[in-house]
Amino acid sequence: MWSIAWPWMLLALPLPILVRKFMSPVTATQDAGLKVPSLRGFAVLSERSEVEQLLNWRSWLAIAAWILLVIAAARPERIGDEVDVPVSGRNLMLAVDLSGSMDAKDFELGNRRVDRLTATKAVASDFIGRREGDRIGLILFGERAYLQVPLTLDRETVRVLLLEAFIGLAGEKTAIGDAITLAVKRIHDQGGEAGEQVLVLLTDGANTAGEIDPLKAAELAQQIGLRIYTIGIGNDNMVVSSLTGGTRRVNPSADLDEETLTAIADLTGGKYFRAKDTAGLQQIYRLLDELEPVAEPEAGFRPIKSLYYWPLGGAFSLAVLLAVFNLLAGFAWRRAQKVSLDAG
Repeated sequence: MWSIAWPWMLLALPLPILVRKFMSPVTATQDAGLKVPSLRGFAVLSERSEVEQLLNWRSWLAIAAWILLVIAAARPERIGDEVDVPVSGRNLMLAVDLSGSMDAKDFELGNRRVDRLTATKAVASDFIGRREGDRIGLILFGERAYLQVPLTLDRETVRVLLLEAFIGLAGEKTAIGDAITLAVKRIHDQGGEAGEQVLVLLTDGANTAGEIDPLKAAELAQQIGLRIYTIGIGNDNMVVSSLTGGTRRVNPSADLDEETLTAIADLTGGKYFRAKDTAGLQQIYRLLDELEPVAEPEAGFRPIKSLYYWPLGGAFSLAVLLAVFNLLAGFAWRRAQKVSLDAG
């Protein structure tokens, strides 16, 4: 679609006509005279001058140059197709537990039994793919907490690096407090408005390592407006083989500190979830999508390309052409005058 940014500039189009109409013309001096023996040569010049006044194509060049100059001043533009730009100032950090207990195979994925981390990767990677417009970061923690991916709009990189994580990468124990503190630091350094900063922390145990108490870390998160959603993962009923060749039921999530995880979420305005199977984990991430919805695309944004340089270049070219032809016409006029005088 074509448009003009400053259409009021088009009011200058009749300006040369107004100047010609209201300004007094330059009058030629009539006092001087020239006596010549014959007017035959001057008759030729007079006829030529009248023809030039009627068919003065140089005037048309000047008019065309003026029109192009005014059009350039009006700033013609080309408006492109509408572009959807997601509006989101949300900083979303994911903190995933890689401690040794995540190796427990109490989840099912595709009709096969898998460990907790494998199920987490499958579900969380889908969640990351849906978070268009959010800046996402990834923290992996075990005995220590590591920033695997800083806050970025590149969701594919976050997803790939999550899938490449493995159990024991950060140690065998669980440092929940350190993971929260690292998220607080990174989000605080990134900036952003309160209420647009979220941490999703997934673990299957209790805080058994690290230097920061989880509740103290949660207080720091509260101070910067970081909302924490905690997910306790792990089944509470699992059948295992016994030493006598039989089977027995155990609770593989006996070490899960739900009380602390709930307190962390409540303190920061988040929510605690319990995932006992893959379906439950998927439901939790869908609820997170509802609690922290993806921003709607901004409507009405269209890229604008200015095109003023085309008419401006055309006006400049015509002006140069007009100057050259005026110079040539002056030479031709003086030559014709000389010839006429010689003929007389």
